[in-house]
Amino acid sequence: MVEKKKINGSYTPSEKEKFMSAKQLKYFKQLLSDWKDDLLQGSSLTINNLKEESSNKPDNADRASIESERSLELRTRDRERKLISKINKALRKIEDGTYGYCEETNQPISLKRLIARPIATLSLEAQESHEKSEKIYKEKEY
Repeated sequence: MVEKKKINGSYTPSEKEKFMSAKQLKYFKQLLSDWKDDLLQGSSLTINNLKEESSNKPDNADRASIESERSLELRTRDRERKLISKINKALRKIEDGTYGYCEETNQPISLKRLIARPIATLSLEAQESHEKSEKIYKEKEY
């Protein structure tokens, strides 16, 4: 998850400010960009490790261990790739002025939720409703 560091000194968005003010947008843009950069840096390290590490080991246990580690690393990177896509979407929403608003209700998403999960696209209420309907739908499949 994204590190909860303070951007631009000691600034943290507050409910007392105008929602999605220029200062808040700058904060979230920096937060998302830093998170994306960290993920991309980790991805580069994975690529380098996969290139360097040889799976041509004579011992079957060593080969199996290396393959297992590679598989786990690749699954992790795949999840991070999907996360980068969500970060890019959030950055586009900042640019087009829709960041911070629920995709279902068009109501503001709470700052607490956005600080905890900057890629959130639904308000807490809409997310809970979505998860309930998903659960009901899955139960009907059985």
